[in-house]
Amino acid sequence: MALAEGAGLGYHTSIMKVILQRDVKGLGRQHEAVETRDGYALNHLIPKKFAIHATPVATKAAERELAKVVSRKELDVKLLAENIATLAEAHITIAKKANEKGHLYDAVGAPEISHAVKEQVSVDLPEGVIKLEKPIKELGTYRVPVASGGIFGEFSIEVVGE
Repeated sequence: MALAEGAGLGYHTSIMKVILQRDVKGLGRQHEAVETRDGYALNHLIPKKFAIHATPVATKAAERELAKVVSRKELDVKLLAENIATLAEAHITIAKKANEKGHLYDAVGAPEISHAVKEQVSVDLPEGVIKLEKPIKELGTYRVPVASGGIFGEFSIEVVGE
């Protein structure tokens, strides 16, 4: 008769199904039902509120929440695509202090660009989708790349002296 894995070593390795309450690196995303070692679930995930027991009621609730998250992401992608199309037509200007050679005293990065887009075009553009290689440090007109998931685009901004 073969010994079960871990038999005779003072522990057992049974599996427990849990619903994740937040993303857990190497295990899964929020609202997913995952299987993990019961010791890890009982001693780490559940006490730290990273997961709950996967009861039938909790599983159904997690499935509903996961469906909401997926539909919200699909809506966000559609809205972002529309916003990028709107920005392609827009003229966005950012005024910054610069020296006589056109070098800015303070660089223009994603936060300033996102703020200018919101104020001038009324488009909410998250900073995370602005993909500048490096902050802008001189006056001039620049193409700003935007990417999120499978959506890519760009728009132009003009940095002028105050």
